[in-house]
Amino acid sequence: MEANGLRLVAVDAAARALGLEPGETLARARARIGTPVSVHPADPEADEAALHRLCLWAKRYTPVVAPYGPAEGGDGFFLDIAGASHLFGGEAPLLADLARRLSEGAIPTRIALADTPACAFALARHGGGGLVAPGCNGEALQALPVAALRLDPGTAQALARLGLRRIGDLAAAPRAPLARRFGEILLLRLDQALGHRPEPLVPAEDPRDFEAVRGFLEPIGRPETIVATAMRLMEGLAPRLEAAGLGARALRLSLTRVDGVVRTLDLGMSLPTRCPAQLGRLLTLRLDRLGPALDAGFGFESVGLAVTATGPIAPRQGMLVEAPTGGEGGAGHLGDALRQRLGRRMMRLGFRESHLPERAEVVEPWRTGLPAKTGRADPAPQPRPLVLLSRGEAAEDVVALAPDGPPHRFRWRRRLHRVAHADGPERIADAWWHAPGPTRDYYVVEDEAGRRLWVYREEFLTMEAPARWFVHGLFA
Repeated sequence: MEANGLRLVAVDAAARALGLEPGETLARARARIGTPVSVHPADPEADEAALHRLCLWAKRYTPVVAPYGPAEGGDGFFLDIAGASHLFGGEAPLLADLARRLSEGAIPTRIALADTPACAFALARHGGGGLVAPGCNGEALQALPVAALRLDPGTAQALARLGLRRIGDLAAAPRAPLARRFGEILLLRLDQALGHRPEPLVPAEDPRDFEAVRGFLEPIGRPETIVATAMRLMEGLAPRLEAAGLGARALRLSLTRVDGVVRTLDLGMSLPTRCPAQLGRLLTLRLDRLGPALDAGFGFESVGLAVTATGPIAPRQGMLVEAPTGGEGGAGHLGDALRQRLGRRMMRLGFRESHLPERAEVVEPWRTGLPAKTGRADPAPQPRPLVLLSRGEAAEDVVALAPDGPPHRFRWRRRLHRVAHADGPERIADAWWHAPGPTRDYYVVEDEAGRRLWVYREEFLTMEAPARWFVHGLFA
């Protein structure tokens, strides 16, 4: 419904045969043809949902299926079949199977295959479909109207007044005057159709339970505006997450530029959260690190926020005065902030059930809130070195004053160490249910230069073989 009455949005084949076209007023159409017509109210939201379901169905052919946007009319979809057509015996059999299945579902189609999405759209909408040989986009588009480039009607009419009615005429015209009069978008559409500029597709995704999008009449590009928009989207998602008893463990921010390029930023949390302020702090750190690499171009026309991973949040009794956050929550927020600032995956030391030092610790991803796995009820009774070698390195020329005493001197890494002080021994053996290994006696020794090392002896000196000494760590 418009100010001057109802207009036709879409017509079927019978109505088109009578000369009806989309955009014409209903009253004029009835008066002109003099034939009763069946009219149904338009439902754009239902049409969009049906197209999305059809795109998800079309993923049987390729993972990359992108629905038409407003510029294409919203009544079709693109398929990127590069690398997938061989699964169906080639491009022609794939398209034939697609046409057959759509025909069985009473869905009329016009299918075109070309090197670029823009060329395929132009042929399907204005050329009746067909297959274009690789590298022949220019010849296939030569005779098509300029409206096939997905231009707005005003631009197409202005080009027609200049005598540029066909894409071939437009491609042969000087580019500088066209850019000055019609702007960059005209040359962008032309180059995308001819394959001179890329046109990335935005695949249709499975619907998410927690997702929100906001569009803008004027493109945005300032980091502060992006952060504020993401926080407002999170405020809208928070009640739905709270009703489900969940919080966001991972978020994906989608920034769609005016030229169709989509920039995505993934944010991970150590603990589930529904706090917009926390999202704003992490996103600010990420945008500060990206800087010019964000590449906003001419601006972003829409911002989307989707929860890609969730975790439960137990209900908590509120307090009149909130206590300061600390403990695991504070450590989790610190880890999240460092991850956004440094751009690296955060790791931490975890414990395993083993008494042997080289097996008792493992590097694992930083995940706050999970109990550390350890087989020791209490901390180690003896100090442990700051640097632990992955395995003991043999010490040579060892002199010990007693068979079961600490070393007096030894050579390690081609340097002679004379021991001034020694503490120990601390006996460590592997678990009895494992294959029996030699018993170790560990000593903390300090040489005359002040270096503190962690050394151990395997077995004792016997008549058959001498004791073996190893350096396993460094304290300073």
